[in-house]
Amino acid sequence: QVQLVESGGGSVQAGDSLRLSCAASGLPFTVYAMGWFRQAPGKEREFVATSRSGGASYYAEAVKGRFTIARDNAKNTVYLQMNSLKPDDTALYSCAVAGTIARITAPQGYNYWGQGTQVTVSS
Repeated sequence: QVQLVESGGGSVQAGDSLRLSCAASGLPFTVYAMGWFRQAPGKEREFVATSRSGGASYYAEAVKGRFTIARDNAKNTVYLQMNSLKPDDTALYSCAVAGTIARITAPQGYNYWGQGTQVTVSS
């Protein structure tokens, strides 16, 4: 049974930091990419960051320079360090896993998803 379990969300003030974690287990394939997406109320799910096998990482423009994605391949775990948080970062953050080469900046490129962890940033 595939499980992706996120943790680390919470309510913070603008300018604060949070670190999200996502541990994947039961995967039926070798992971190609592990990424983070977010969805704010009334908005579509949007790409945040992803870490591809081989070490390459990609970020949405809105988070470049503030967020850092890291991955522990041995543990099938991905982290998202979020610094200088803004109220616009408020959303449900979900991690996802892709098993094949795909468009890894789009939700359609991923095979499995976690339930999400809420991040709320107040001004």
